[in-house]
Amino acid sequence: MTGHDANATGKCPVMHGAMTTTETTVMDWWPKALNLDILHQHDTKTNPLGPDFNYREELKTLDVEALKDDMRALMTDSQSWWPADWGHYGGLMVRLAWHSAGSYRLADGRGGGGAGNMRFAPLNSWPDNVSLDKARRLLWPIKKKYGNKLSWADLIILAGTMAYDSMGLKPFGFSFGREDIWHPEIDTYWGAEKEWLADSDGRYDDLGNPATMENPLAAVQMGLIYVNPEGVNGQPDPLRTAQHVRETFARMAMDDEETAALTAGGHTVGKAHGNGDASQVGPEPEAAGLEEQGLGWSNPNGKGVGRDTVSSGIEGAWTTHPTQWDMGFFKLLFGYEWELKKSPAGAWQWEPIDIKEEDKPVDVEDPSIRYNPIMTDADMAMKMDPTYRAISERFMADPEYFADTFARAWFKLTHRDMGPNVRYVGPDAPAETLIWQDPVPAGNSTYDVNALKARIAQSGLSQSDMIATAWDSARTYRGSDMRGGANGARIRLAPQKDWAGNEPHRLAKVLDVLEGLAAESGASIADTIVLAGNMGIEAAAKAAGFDVAVPFAPGRGDATDDMTDAASFEVLEPLADGFRNWLKQDYAVTPEELMLDRAQLMGLTAHEMTVLVGGMRVLGTNHGGTAHGVFTNRVGALTTDFFVALTDMAYSWHPTQDGTYEIRDRMSGDVIWSATRIDLVFGSNSILRAYAEVYAQDDSAERFVTDFVAAWVKVMNADRFDLG
Repeated sequence: MTGHDANATGKCPVMHGAMTTTETTVMDWWPKALNLDILHQHDTKTNPLGPDFNYREELKTLDVEALKDDMRALMTDSQSWWPADWGHYGGLMVRLAWHSAGSYRLADGRGGGGAGNMRFAPLNSWPDNVSLDKARRLLWPIKKKYGNKLSWADLIILAGTMAYDSMGLKPFGFSFGREDIWHPEIDTYWGAEKEWLADSDGRYDDLGNPATMENPLAAVQMGLIYVNPEGVNGQPDPLRTAQHVRETFARMAMDDEETAALTAGGHTVGKAHGNGDASQVGPEPEAAGLEEQGLGWSNPNGKGVGRDTVSSGIEGAWTTHPTQWDMGFFKLLFGYEWELKKSPAGAWQWEPIDIKEEDKPVDVEDPSIRYNPIMTDADMAMKMDPTYRAISERFMADPEYFADTFARAWFKLTHRDMGPNVRYVGPDAPAETLIWQDPVPAGNSTYDVNALKARIAQSGLSQSDMIATAWDSARTYRGSDMRGGANGARIRLAPQKDWAGNEPHRLAKVLDVLEGLAAESGASIADTIVLAGNMGIEAAAKAAGFDVAVPFAPGRGDATDDMTDAASFEVLEPLADGFRNWLKQDYAVTPEELMLDRAQLMGLTAHEMTVLVGGMRVLGTNHGGTAHGVFTNRVGALTTDFFVALTDMAYSWHPTQDGTYEIRDRMSGDVIWSATRIDLVFGSNSILRAYAEVYAQDDSAERFVTDFVAAWVKVMNADRFDLG
């Protein structure tokens, strides 16, 4: 700016930093405060497409074949500003899709490529994602052409699938349907480290035992997708690395065969880049200057691109023909002995001993020059670990089996967080149902709902039993990967029927009754469980003076043991349920933080969480029938009594030695009620108290019932993707 007085900064009309930084936030001042931001993310105000935009409707107008033709053409349309290795962007696009999808972890279903999150920090600037900013820019002309008919999330994953297609692998399938987010996700915990690629030791109780990695993390270091390619903490040791690979991929829902297939198939194409001084590479996108326009890692080595590119620090291709799908990975890995060497960037890598000249891959720019192929420590694990070696030998003996196994594993990698196949969109979505999609058969919706309600009413089941069972069935839903929920009635199958949080003894008695009623009526057990819960809510509302009909949509199906991968459902076990005032054991995080995590996974807002907790307390649905937080003398009536008592200064609150609280009458000192941290946080946290005060008002009794029913139905129907 011209004429700016450098000494006049005090006259600036803007409070410096107040609009552009997050320094000195509320959490900085009070770090132990309950941070509700996890429930406020992705507000509709951040979405530029407006509330009426429906991506799945837009997809119906997408010319898929034209898009695929454009994608194939892009693969070999090399751009001078970021030239394609060997004239083909296949390897780069595979890496883009892989690193987008590969952040998924099974423990909480978070991460993955289902929302286009790689466009934002921190993923866009992870050390493991060097140069993928260039891949997204190469895709921009296609995104620009197809506009809102094609999300970034779908385009990124499609790029990897079409890359394999263009290099000779027949894909297992592809589904559209991933909707973009519009700012960074704040719900995903990537680790506590304060520096990129810090040693792994802090993530493990015992680094020698990979199973002790902190949950829900899956990657071994901050800023990596999987494992360090040079070895554990950068120290090569393929047998040790194999154990970390096994644990990491298991946490990403992959078994040993899928892991071996993905490792070999991923490194059949493309190359690693480390031809230069990695310390000279510029800052990542989030730290780069304005003139970089969102690009990062500016590279001063030689031309900075092509053969001079630096990304991982490892340098070289894995196979002789890196733009072709073939068996070259196994041919070289098992055909030669390998030794440790350093790349030009100083990274450890394995190179073959006495390799034939014709087996060497050619230079990315000059086919008259050949270089040694390379292997990472994880690649060597496929040869040296006995289990991985046996799998690799099986693949080598049957190339078609390898191609099919990889194609299926790639599909799982890129679709695992999309949920069941009823959510798949597009002509290439596979018809085959896979067990990891948590299949549920279609349910009957033609039975007499009113007749079933009459049978339930005469069943003798208590109101609290009906409500608690429906809640326990539905609360497993997590929007992070669309797993769990009431549909399928898996609460009656292993492992859910034995979870402590489901009160197995009580549950068995309730299910025995409801299963009989379902059989008599022709309804599914899943529908019967939800309908019974709805009836409990209707009765509670009536006891509070309100006649309401809780909306019910029949059509849920019942899963079987054969349709259920029991091991993969273990991660859905609730270890705490603030809504039923239960904690399996003491944890490092507070019960209220666990409640926020569960609420966010269920897709609840802060006020929906508030109304549900207050309602569940007065309904008498606490786990084990405890009295904590039941601030009412009208248990079973859907009243605002929880909020009225919580905000009434006639009472005082006192901690006890067992970690609970006594609610005493201020005048007499008599103990009136008991409470947990979960109950009292709705009075102590300023935001939650604001919601509690709304429902404590004298004019809010009807609003409370209406809001509770709406939130309840949202939970019951969270996994009903067929409802639109």
